[in-house]
Amino acid sequence: MADETTLTGPEVIKSFLRTLDGSPGVYRMLDAESRVLYVGKARNLKNRVSNYARFSGHSPRIRRMISETASMMVLTTRTELEALLLEQNLIKQLKPRYNVLLRDDKSFPNIEVTSGHAFPQIRKHRGAKGKGTYFGPFASAGAVNRVLNQLQRVFLLRNCSDSDFETRTRPCLNYQIKRCSAPCVGFISQSAYAESVRDAERFLRGETTEIQEKLAQDMEAAAAEMEFERAAALRDRIKALTNVQSTQGVNPQGVPEADVIGLHMEGGQACVQVFFIRAGQNWGNSDFYPKVSEDMSPAEVMEAFLGQFYDGKQPPRMVLLSHGIEDGDLMIDALSEKAGRKVQLLHPQRGEKAELVQGAVRNARESLGRKLSESATQAKLLRGIAEAFDLPAPPKRIEVYDNSHIQGSHAVGAMIVSGPEGFEKSQYRKFNIKGSELTPGDDFGMMKEVLTRRFKRLLKEDPERASGLWPDLLLIDGGAGQVSAVRQIMREMGVEDIAMVGVAKGIDRDHGKEEFHRTGARPMALPRNDPVLYFIQRIRDEAHRFAIGTHRAKRAKALVANPLDEVPGVGPGRKRALLAHFGSAKAVSRAGLKDLKAVDGISDALAETIHRHFHETG
Repeated sequence: MADETTLTGPEVIKSFLRTLDGSPGVYRMLDAESRVLYVGKARNLKNRVSNYARFSGHSPRIRRMISETASMMVLTTRTELEALLLEQNLIKQLKPRYNVLLRDDKSFPNIEVTSGHAFPQIRKHRGAKGKGTYFGPFASAGAVNRVLNQLQRVFLLRNCSDSDFETRTRPCLNYQIKRCSAPCVGFISQSAYAESVRDAERFLRGETTEIQEKLAQDMEAAAAEMEFERAAALRDRIKALTNVQSTQGVNPQGVPEADVIGLHMEGGQACVQVFFIRAGQNWGNSDFYPKVSEDMSPAEVMEAFLGQFYDGKQPPRMVLLSHGIEDGDLMIDALSEKAGRKVQLLHPQRGEKAELVQGAVRNARESLGRKLSESATQAKLLRGIAEAFDLPAPPKRIEVYDNSHIQGSHAVGAMIVSGPEGFEKSQYRKFNIKGSELTPGDDFGMMKEVLTRRFKRLLKEDPERASGLWPDLLLIDGGAGQVSAVRQIMREMGVEDIAMVGVAKGIDRDHGKEEFHRTGARPMALPRNDPVLYFIQRIRDEAHRFAIGTHRAKRAKALVANPLDEVPGVGPGRKRALLAHFGSAKAVSRAGLKDLKAVDGISDALAETIHRHFHETG
């Protein structure tokens, strides 16, 4: 074979063809620095790759890719389906420059009915699934919260944590406002509560008519037996269910379960809207903006989106598309294998399904229009920042850091990111402050820990700065002293070429009178009506909001934590016994060994474990 290091473009590909056969597989185009330019799959590798051995017949994008190709890598697979799955996995992992890239690969929340408890809890769940029963996905946390609110009003199920449930001696506010049946204090039997759980699960499966009929029959039976209080409660539940059905908006009649995917492309950008139809109800919609080029076809974008979107997500029984794709049968096989059942992939032309798709496309078109308008404004603001602070070019990634704590307790650091696309929330990061030697309230020490952890990781994972995750500009909350201190931290790590600006309030700490500090430059201010000033204030306030929210979440988690949860061998039953005997977790932690042994259900060995936990590690 010819020496590939002396060849480029078509010549490299021609020389590589001699090593290929007609097997299915995945190929990677690499540049002179071994960075992945493109990942593709093929039913027949030799035939597919031979298409790149010449410039003619390709779009400008592919011609550029061919000209930059300095080497190739190939991995054969047993089937084309395996090649498709591997291709999408590699695209997500390597993020090649010339592929369609789904940049916002967010997870979606579900509703979980917990298991392993006499009175199951109903709650929002995101992440890996356990042993509970799950319903979803929902497009957003807001959509989940709306449905949970409906379920509470109709079925009176608890949403409190197990530790809260076990320590309660009287019903909470949810019982008073008719959102819970108070199983924690025995106001409902286990069998009656289990029936409510089954009804809620049937509701989430779309069986609302049957539930309403059953509730009506139960109400009539209660009235006939002169249980008027129970009959009134059932009447209220029927009314709540009727209200839920009337306020759910557009719900398709003939599509019980589907993802409706609409694509709109304009100005070299694309928006994909996904509507989640489950149990015959619209469970919300979410928009995505994959990275595309102007010469990409809608079919190419749609196929790439499907592969990346469902990598790690459970496909529904039906997927409705606004644009057909070339390898439809292969994609059906891939989705069906992932789901463990048959998945339909349809491009409807008429009827209710087509109307659903048209609605998704309309939403995609409107969302992309808003985004294009916002992007133009954002680009102008970034140019303004470059001019104001003498930057060589508009920043593509601005990182803003903030800390939040109360006298040093529950301290967290927060980082937000802004760039040409606005706030990039998938890039936000929180840092639990770990430094045990820090003085409570030492903001500089906290900032040093956060920046050190952040940039040490970047130096380790991306020393060549090829990922786009390195910032062009750091915004520091503070004046010249803070900027100097941060500059010293960065110098110690060998990172001295990132611009940084300190944002300090003016003398009367008024919004609009901020002073800006840079190393080696005099403090400066911007006119009160300057849009760049408003922009900086907005991103600084966003960092503060994120830091405060992260701190509050950490503090709330600590407040509801029960020290008994950390003791090995103490489950819900034994925890109840200990709390009933001693009255509180604090009293348990102070109890003597003899007193612990006296508790019903606590063996001598477990009593010693509990005593040792609090008296040796406390």
